[in-house]
Amino acid sequence: MVQTMYHNVKIRAVQVGCGSIGSVWQNILATMPDVEVVGLVDVVEEAARKEAEKHHLSCVIGTDLASVLEQTGPDVVFDCAIPPAHKDITLTALKYGCHVLGEKPLAETLDDARTMIETAQQAGKLLAVIQNRRYDANIRRLRTFLDQGALGPLTTVNSDFYIGAHFGGFRDMMRHVLLLDMAIHTFDAARFLTRSDPIAVYCHEWNPAGSWYAHGASAVAIFEMTNGLVYTYRGSWCAEGLPTTWESDWRIIGRQGSARWDGSTQMSAQVVTATGGFHSAVADIAIPEYQNEAKSRGHASNIREFLDCVRAGTIPETSAADNIKSLAMVLGAIESAETGKRVEILL
Repeated sequence: MVQTMYHNVKIRAVQVGCGSIGSVWQNILATMPDVEVVGLVDVVEEAARKEAEKHHLSCVIGTDLASVLEQTGPDVVFDCAIPPAHKDITLTALKYGCHVLGEKPLAETLDDARTMIETAQQAGKLLAVIQNRRYDANIRRLRTFLDQGALGPLTTVNSDFYIGAHFGGFRDMMRHVLLLDMAIHTFDAARFLTRSDPIAVYCHEWNPAGSWYAHGASAVAIFEMTNGLVYTYRGSWCAEGLPTTWESDWRIIGRQGSARWDGSTQMSAQVVTATGGFHSAVADIAIPEYQNEAKSRGHASNIREFLDCVRAGTIPETSAADNIKSLAMVLGAIESAETGKRVEILL
């Protein structure tokens, strides 16, 4: 990578996409004095103008990214547009010498994602994806505990996601709605917690009787992972009553014990203290609190880390070269659901 040092100079940014998630980004960027938003781009120009007015931005407004980049010469592009636009936005930004941080998913296909990653590497620029749910004190707390090795090598990880979500709008008619729109969070969390990557998947998807979605509101997937790990996912977006958290409910099993996490603040663990009987003797073990507040602020922490890496010439945790593995889990599960076969995940 070509190292870029900005020292005390502000990082100049253009944001593409001024819808609801774009506003979330602008609220965060407004708290970062080392960032100057020099351009806003949206297919609906009025949306960009309203966002600029809301945040008192004196910046270039436009509907064409290339034109705005020519006028502003920014350092980074923030991609908050719809998924089908991610590839073109990224390639255009890289052509104009910009680093890129975008919303998930990275791309609609693995071929598109590979092209984006290869182009960024050739340009010597960072390309990274927002995985904001990694930047939460609870999941960071659990991974820190797992890394300490008290459970021994991990063998099995299960996650359950059950929420009756009445969105209305485009999701009601979306194909593979659970897998495509939501499961990326849980799949990425599984990789994050276990430090394992996907090898193959078998997935069954269905739409339960009474579902208010047109397609695929429920799914079960079994992933073969590196290090001999098996990860299972059970989920539904039309499960009324007894909801899990949005972060899912987890059980993590190692050779020397197990841990549970409700996706919120409740987590517990037990480890083996003696063997020889029908049941091994076990004891509760404390899971220490996570103390790094800078890594615990969701979108803000993810964006901050990216900007720090732009300044230092280092690689962010959610770089596209790594995040493509989480995207591959989603696309592999969808292919398996459509074919009814086990699918090898080739990266």
